[in-house]
Amino acid sequence: MKRRQLIYAGAAAAMTGAGVAWWQIRPHDSGTTAQGLAGSGAAINTFWQQSFDTPEGTPLPMAGFAGKPLLLNFWATWCPPCVEELPLLDRFYREHQSRNWQVLGLAVDQPSAVRAWLQRKPLGFPVAMAGLQGTELSKSLGNLAGGLPFTVVFGADGRLLHRKSGQVSPQDLEQWAQLA
Repeated sequence: MKRRQLIYAGAAAAMTGAGVAWWQIRPHDSGTTAQGLAGSGAAINTFWQQSFDTPEGTPLPMAGFAGKPLLLNFWATWCPPCVEELPLLDRFYREHQSRNWQVLGLAVDQPSAVRAWLQRKPLGFPVAMAGLQGTELSKSLGNLAGGLPFTVVFGADGRLLHRKSGQVSPQDLEQWAQLA
């Protein structure tokens, strides 16, 4: 009898651990308001006040993206799913920029690596350098696991509408295009 109780207790502990892990890294439903997403209020205000340098060193203030929907993607050249999804994001940008959609890639990487990558595979949307601080910024916007890629969608009013850990799909982009 004791052996069976230990097996059940072990299974219950494993299920609890898996549930906590899933809760921390799950994608969040679209349409959730900024107030409904963990830690987002102050982080969102701070985000819009920041400026990041492009890979060439030109300042790119986030306030310049205010007033239009923004898809913000955290990525790195050394991250295979990140570089796999960039052509998809570029296509989304090209197809939706006439409807005021903006896309910004924030690289959690070294400027030299990003410049070299962009030389080989240019993107139509702007890229800025978040550096190693990008991980902390992404965490403040809801990337609890700190993994890449991580994507955030802001509405034209600056509210955080959606966030996703992991590679985006065409279905994600189609759904997000309807948000703003």
